Amino acid sequence: MYPATRIERFKENVELKYQLFNSIFMTLPFDAIDNTGVLLPLFTETCENGFKQNKSPREIFDAFIEKYQQDSTEQQKIDLMFRFIQYVERQVVLFDAIEDAAFLNLHNIEGAGSLREIREKAEIQGYGDELKDFLEEFQVRTVLTAHPTQFYPGSVLGIITDLTEAIKNNNLSEIKTLLAQLGKTPFIKKEKPTPFDEAVSLIWYLENVFYKTAGEMSFYIQDTIYKGENLNHPVMSFGFWPGGDRDGNPFVTTEITLNVAARLRTSILKCYYRDIRKMRRKLTFPGVEPLVIEIEQKLYRSVFYSQGELYIELDELKALLNEIREIVVERHQSLYIDEIDKLINKVNLFGFHFATLDIRQNSRIHDNVVKDVLSNLDGKNSTDVASGYDSLAEKEKLKALLGLKGTIETKDFEDDNTRMTLESILAMKTIQERNGEQGANRYIISNNENAHNVLELLTLFELLEWQEPDVDIVPLFETVDDLKEAGEAMRKLYENPKYAHHLKRRGNRQTIMLGFSDGTKDGGYLMANWSIYTAKENLTAVAREYGIKVIFFDGRGGPPARGGGKTHKFYASLGPSIENNEIQITIQGQTISSNFGTLDSCRYNLENLLSAGIINGVFNKDKKQLTSGQRKMFDELAKLSFDKYTEFKNHPKFLPYLEKMSTLNYYAKTNIGSRPSKRSKSAQLDFNDLRAIPFVGSWSQLKQNVPGFYGVGYALGEMEKNGKWNEVEELYEQSLFFRTLIENSMMSLSKSFFPLTAYMKEDKEFGSFWEIIHNEYLETNRLLLKVSGYKELMENYPDGVASIKMREHIVLPLLTIQQYALHKIRQMKNGEEKDNLLEVYEKIVTRSLFGNINASRNSA
Repeated sequence: MYPATRIERFKENVELKYQLFNSIFMTLPFDAIDNTGVLLPLFTETCENGFKQNKSPREIFDAFIEKYQQDSTEQQKIDLMFRFIQYVERQVVLFDAIEDAAFLNLHNIEGAGSLREIREKAEIQGYGDELKDFLEEFQVRTVLTAHPTQFYPGSVLGIITDLTEAIKNNNLSEIKTLLAQLGKTPFIKKEKPTPFDEAVSLIWYLENVFYKTAGEMSFYIQDTIYKGENLNHPVMSFGFWPGGDRDGNPFVTTEITLNVAARLRTSILKCYYRDIRKMRRKLTFPGVEPLVIEIEQKLYRSVFYSQGELYIELDELKALLNEIREIVVERHQSLYIDEIDKLINKVNLFGFHFATLDIRQNSRIHDNVVKDVLSNLDGKNSTDVASGYDSLAEKEKLKALLGLKGTIETKDFEDDNTRMTLESILAMKTIQERNGEQGANRYIISNNENAHNVLELLTLFELLEWQEPDVDIVPLFETVDDLKEAGEAMRKLYENPKYAHHLKRRGNRQTIMLGFSDGTKDGGYLMANWSIYTAKENLTAVAREYGIKVIFFDGRGGPPARGGGKTHKFYASLGPSIENNEIQITIQGQTISSNFGTLDSCRYNLENLLSAGIINGVFNKDKKQLTSGQRKMFDELAKLSFDKYTEFKNHPKFLPYLEKMSTLNYYAKTNIGSRPSKRSKSAQLDFNDLRAIPFVGSWSQLKQNVPGFYGVGYALGEMEKNGKWNEVEELYEQSLFFRTLIENSMMSLSKSFFPLTAYMKEDKEFGSFWEIIHNEYLETNRLLLKVSGYKELMENYPDGVASIKMREHIVLPLLTIQQYALHKIRQMKNGEEKDNLLEVYEKIVTRSLFGNINASRNSA
């Protein structure tokens, strides 16, 4: 008997179970639901048939009402739409839980990309010592951010967790009860969460998933790769943005920053306390038990009887645990040594900080802060830099900052941004005193354009009398132009005596962040990815020239358009010209819950990332670079794609289309995140102020997914026309990097569905613009199939395709309702219909965002 294929396992463990449990859900007797469970499948069928017949969402909905709900009043139609939305939202939750429960059946957790596979490969090929040496330096850092791509409130996340467990255990009674609970649990957040609320939500994942998973992985590495030797270097670390990320979020205050750091410390101490309590039942030996009790009591007081005081220091905890280990080895035949090692590894991983709280602010804010600070210093006659600083050239600015002296205090400033920016620096110092240096030792500058952006921040530290700060300043390069100039900006910093001294104190290590999301928004899919690749090469070369160890931190979102997709393949594809000291990535919203939300998925994805770094640094370190011909081809493709995307972005109907035809203006009303949906408060929509999440998300709601493919088809088509197709095929065959980009773009196309909006081609204002998008979609689809040799998109991931199709099937009624409501709103605003129900239809649009985003898992 042959083992089941991936698609067979998907059908058995996901598709059939969904049909079974959905049929139970649809027949549950909810209050005031009437016969919604009977009508929804009929409406889904009407939608599918309607779109096949090229009908518009309005025609489809009206035909359904005519057939099944004749003589309905407008209010009854509206009530039915809301009920359909409520049902679909919950069907998505059910599907999520079923897929999560089936994770181990669908993925070979010990197969390709696992630590076990890597270890066995190293042993077979004689790379054992090299692997150990590599792991002495290498690390994976996942940074949890609160970017709003997750629409589930905490209560629903709890139901998903319980439902997943019940499905795993085939507990039909429990499943039925949870489905009933799901039907009665609200999905709507009446108020926006505060940054502290967001932090608390994400700390749940640290406590319940990452803590255990990282501990198990560290122990596995210690046990199998290091043969029981102590791990001197943690191969994983964790970062945290809620409460520290101030970029565009006026609600992050100094008080919240300090409160989040305190919560992180309390949470990790609580985790240690739980572990030590369990160990106390086992470590009942002479000479050991008193030490265990001492740790338990001190942790208990630090967690439950503390107003911020610690009754045990980190060094003391480590010393006591090592003493326990020594006694157990010497006197008690190493009994329960594995449990002791696991806790020691966790303490080494998480310290008293749990995850490093990164501080982030935009360079445009810093510009005003520096201006304010210089004026203050000038008023004290301490410097004459203030007058004319803005007009200085880059070289002169760097020189002026070298000689800047004086001191400032936060109370000297009235401007909120200035005061809060300076307070955030001092907050880092406070957190380091309480949680250790790892508590908050990175300050990220968004929209970093030049070297002076970095040196200004270091100067602010000094003016606040924090000389030689234990902080890494991390520039974030995002736009295509900034990525191009990043190497030269860093060269100026490496040559600057003040910054060079700072770097020497930090071990000559420089972390540089690169933004996929805003890069794609600015330059299109191909150009953004190629710009980041070449920027990394330039930054690596410059760093090596100056003896600096450069570490890249990638700002990635969930979908391919924001750097997501098959992330581990991306890292495995990077050559020796790109430094591979660490893999650092942001994970956010649904990426956390879908890729790291359970113990199984978390371990699988963390191991894949770790393995990608090992493959690149141990097994493939001598692999061939891209040839000059391949690089030239990449340059051509990226340039063609960029020109096409830029022309599209500059089209006079581009922003009006998003404003009038998409759900862009409704993102701010969803209350899923604490940040505003755009950076400025201006009523006028400005492309530069538009955040990547609502930008990408709006295209996703339209089922057009423009940021993940636009310009790709045009660029490939030009190669085809100009007789260079063989070179494209060669690039696809020989470059894993290019192949990964193509596969991720396929994912964007797979989640597109143009029949939903085909009615727009008849629109007087936007018909031709819709055709532009659709034509590029068709061309990209044709040429991606041609270059891959596939008959259908994502042919090499049949279970992935099946999952997408099922999710799209579930949300089709919801999308139809959304487009129906948007069409009604436009008619009301154009005076073609009475506007007495405008607010109600706008609410329908807002509510319909939830299920679609959740169903797509990483569509924003």
